[in-house]
Amino acid sequence: MISQFFVLSQRGDHIVFRDYRGEVPKGSAEIFFRKVKFWNDDEAEEAPPVFNVDGVNYIHVKVAGLFFVVTTMVNVSPSLLLELLQRIARVTKDYLGVLNEDSLRKNFILVYELLDEVIDFGYPQTTSTEVLKSYIFNEPIMVDAGRLPPLGPAAMFMQGTKRMPGTAVTKSVVATEPGGKKREEIFVDIIERISVTFSSSGYILTSEIDGTIQMKSYLTGNPEIRLALNEDLSIGRTGSSYDYRSSSGGGTVILDDCNFHESVHLDSFDIDRTLTLIPPDGEFPVMNYRMTQEFKPPFRVTALIEEAGPSRAEVLLKIRADFSANATANTITVQMPVPSYTMRASFELEAGAVGQTTDFKEGSRRLEWNLKKIVGGSEHTLRAKLTFSQESHGNITKEAGPVNMNFTIPMYNASKLQVRYLQIAKKSKAYNPYRWVRYVTQANSYVARL
Repeated sequence: MISQFFVLSQRGDHIVFRDYRGEVPKGSAEIFFRKVKFWNDDEAEEAPPVFNVDGVNYIHVKVAGLFFVVTTMVNVSPSLLLELLQRIARVTKDYLGVLNEDSLRKNFILVYELLDEVIDFGYPQTTSTEVLKSYIFNEPIMVDAGRLPPLGPAAMFMQGTKRMPGTAVTKSVVATEPGGKKREEIFVDIIERISVTFSSSGYILTSEIDGTIQMKSYLTGNPEIRLALNEDLSIGRTGSSYDYRSSSGGGTVILDDCNFHESVHLDSFDIDRTLTLIPPDGEFPVMNYRMTQEFKPPFRVTALIEEAGPSRAEVLLKIRADFSANATANTITVQMPVPSYTMRASFELEAGAVGQTTDFKEGSRRLEWNLKKIVGGSEHTLRAKLTFSQESHGNITKEAGPVNMNFTIPMYNASKLQVRYLQIAKKSKAYNPYRWVRYVTQANSYVARL
């Protein structure tokens, strides 16, 4: 089934390599990296996750800046192998605590031990962190996470006012704390990815939330956990319209659909919206959900482009944060394609602007505006003057845009889905583990048309 598995760095260096069948010619890793690096001779265009070169199928995912790749000579389901690669990356992170090039190199013996149990002669066996504990005997060498860039959505919470402990995202499921003790704690992350499309006049054309409730448990003995969500939570629609009948009126949270992890028991979910489960080791999604009910977008984006002469134009970009001042958005990027005959662009930021940078990407002909942070309730404006190599003909707005925005907002969720309480079965009166419930909202496709 699988001929080879390997992990490459961003430079193309081999970090992990396993050849299970010996049927793929040597140099496949170099062939893969050259193909991905220079796909169609266009650096802006990324290679697809699945492609074929000289009869060899290459399937890959990019996780934390690393390429996880499998090769095969036969016709195998791409979805199966993509899911397998994601699970291998997740299991590796569970055991190493941190997933990056440094941690893989320092723990290569443990990584190869994991691979030998996950894949046997090219056939997947198990990707369960809990099952693998019985077969893995090497202890991880911990990497100092203090000097590493944050990895994954959970790391975004480290930037909030109430900081999580330093081990929140970078702790291995098998490593013990100094002194041989294990800190009893559990993390629940509500992660939402928003897709919104605004019309040229500012109206919302489409809006959708893809959410997941992630859990990572460091509790010994795997005690039973009860996770309670909003009492007025509704699943699905009633007829052709939403069912707004609730004791809380318009505050009802209505999800279009959802699915649950295999360990979740739904005996009392229909009664009081409580999930009961015995969490397996490692990180796993308790619940995935989708919502298309109207919600208040966290940002309003206004974009205008007007001709200012025969070969000039002016652009106005305005962002308004429509959320509470208690929340702060991080790592905001706004991009706007401009006409292909644009030669130069000059920028004018608002007075007193701090932590903002601008750039004109000549290769892809787009404006880029980066903001370090935006506090809720604030408004920011950017003006740009474009110089063309020729006179514009026709409607210039058809040759520019749309505006695309990326952001992360810790401790904020647009759907209003809340965890009411997180109850852990007590072993004794003194047993009181740490509980962390965290929220984050990210942009999936946040677009404003001109």
